[in-house]
Amino acid sequence: MSAPVITTLLVANRGEIACRVMRTAKALGLTTVAVHSATDRDARHSREADIRVDLGGSKAAESYLQIDKLIAAAKASGAQAIHPGYGFLSENAGFARAIEAAGLIFLGPPASAIDAMGSKSAAKALMEKAGVPLVPGYHGEAQDLDTFREACERIGYPVLLKATAGGGGKGMKVVEDVSQLAEALASAQREAQSSFGDSRMLVEKYLLKPRHVEIQVFADQHGNCLYLNERDCSIQRRHQKVVEEAPAPGLTPELRRAMGEAAVRSAQAIGYVGAGTVEFLLDARGEFFFMEMNTRLQVEHPVTEAITGLDLVAWQIRVARGEALPITQAQVPLNGHAIEVRLYAEDPANDFLPATGRLDLYRESAQGAGRRVDSGVEEGDEISPFYDPMLGKLIARGEDREQARLRLLSMLDEFAIGGLKTNINFLRRIIAHPAFAAAELDTGFIPRYQEQLLPAPGTLSDEFWQAAAQAFAQSLPQRARADDPASPWSCGSGLRAGLPAQITLHLSCEGQDRALTLRTAAHAKLLGEALIVEHDGVRRTLRAIRQAGALYLEWDGELRRIEAFDPISAVEASHSHQGGLTAPMNGSIVRVLVETGQSVEAGAQLVVLEAMKMEHSIRAPQAGVIKALYCQEGDMVSEGSALVELEEG
Repeated sequence: MSAPVITTLLVANRGEIACRVMRTAKALGLTTVAVHSATDRDARHSREADIRVDLGGSKAAESYLQIDKLIAAAKASGAQAIHPGYGFLSENAGFARAIEAAGLIFLGPPASAIDAMGSKSAAKALMEKAGVPLVPGYHGEAQDLDTFREACERIGYPVLLKATAGGGGKGMKVVEDVSQLAEALASAQREAQSSFGDSRMLVEKYLLKPRHVEIQVFADQHGNCLYLNERDCSIQRRHQKVVEEAPAPGLTPELRRAMGEAAVRSAQAIGYVGAGTVEFLLDARGEFFFMEMNTRLQVEHPVTEAITGLDLVAWQIRVARGEALPITQAQVPLNGHAIEVRLYAEDPANDFLPATGRLDLYRESAQGAGRRVDSGVEEGDEISPFYDPMLGKLIARGEDREQARLRLLSMLDEFAIGGLKTNINFLRRIIAHPAFAAAELDTGFIPRYQEQLLPAPGTLSDEFWQAAAQAFAQSLPQRARADDPASPWSCGSGLRAGLPAQITLHLSCEGQDRALTLRTAAHAKLLGEALIVEHDGVRRTLRAIRQAGALYLEWDGELRRIEAFDPISAVEASHSHQGGLTAPMNGSIVRVLVETGQSVEAGAQLVVLEAMKMEHSIRAPQAGVIKALYCQEGDMVSEGSALVELEEG
């Protein structure tokens, strides 16, 4: 049989993974095809493709999850193969079968392998037969509340509800006791249905202080399979990975080999082909438990590429063409250490709620030896509420872990982003934390050090406000009247006849505001995007970027957004929201649980909002009576929109 021909590749995804796959495809001489929703018409992945196809719609269910539309796009563009990326349909066996039935090539495993491992329940049953240790749980077909209640009582609380058809933290809930089960199960099922088109759940014992260690496996169509070392993905929030590194700190060669060989056996048992990841929970005694297998390329694959020098997407393409793996297990490299962080549009200070809006400022850190940025956005892009909030990833490699860590800190310091909330300062605090530097890793890392990682906002110092005012004043346009350069009002120098030159400003930053009067002789000077500040004989250079009407000033290792403050508008805004519960972000209303005139207790669930494939509950801050409802199920709402008016009672 002749080898399959692949000259044109369609990427059935969006964002940074679509850009990353197309980068390798182009390097191999392939023509690239992007698909996009109506919302993503001008998104970066669409702009970078050789050919683009409009799927229409806005939500994933109307675009990226439409199998017929994706196959039609491949045929219309002349693509012979489809790369699914991760998320969306990447672990959907029906998608793999439909591609094969259409005479196209799926850059993933056989549908039978997805069936066996893509379902967490089926995978656990398979591993149980193979003698792989499992975390106690329930993986059965019955999905009613009573079945889950009985299973949870048998397993013992706390438990973890998980969607059988997907990952990424979608459809995943920790349940502390039986009183939380019904609400958590219903919410997790809705999230799973929305994200994966499958509401089935499993439940397992929630282990304390486990490490999340996963093995990258790769198999070809000739029966060869090997493991490309491991990754530690223990730093998580809401069961979604935030930091990943390779190799896993502290693993002995013997444990690495035992986990790697177990992962290979698992893949070979189901006739696996292509890139996959077998995920384990590793306890402090060195015992590991099978958790799941992801039958696709992982978000964190760049750290494996960094320590092996291999291009996993290039391997996927070559395996799909029928080529054999180019190396043996003994030849798999392990050079140095690599760490990756995920940059999200979200607000860590507000329970990590996803953020939407315009990227007014976006400048990536420099790339080069040991420094890599994989992203799917550019300055000026709009971040919508319809998709996952990940903007990109920063990856640093070093000869050892500490060099990689320090290099990543430098990259985070260089990165400049503004216009919406992100987790970049949160990431920097993690990487700089002494416990992370000491490789004290487990899945409880973020909750354990929450006070240091998510500090309460402190009062900004007088020194900060003076520097901010100097930078803001010097960054203002110098000519207020370009039509009349001779006018005394054409220059904002603060000159006053017979008096010292001064400027009065009222500025705001991070919810604080300050009125300041500046004398032009102050010891601060703005040169381009560098503010030279002198205080008590010490001179420092700070980054100061003027963008979209705001000033971004580096202070205490963080880039802070400073704007002119209008006290009248602020008072009006506060009055308009009195007594109202507003949308914390852009999104769609999936459930309204109350009606006008209803009495509710403090903490009662009022409205459920879906944004970026996650559900968020709007709850009553105190007991009261529903005075008015301003939304209904199916509505799209903007951040700050009034949803419910609650009258104390």
